[in-house]
Amino acid sequence: MWELAKEFLQFLRKEKKWWLAPLIFILLLLGALIVFTSGSVLAPLMYPFL
Repeated sequence: MWELAKEFLQFLRKEKKWWLAPLIFILLLLGALIVFTSGSVLAPLMYPFL
């Protein structure tokens, strides 16, 4: 897993595509939000916004 992150950062540095970093971070955050709230009482309130 860390090798993938390291390789991704090297790609960003080499290709100068720094705009991809916030996009990936937001996608990971949304994925974690969906996974961690799917079994909670917040799930019915969250799904209309997705």
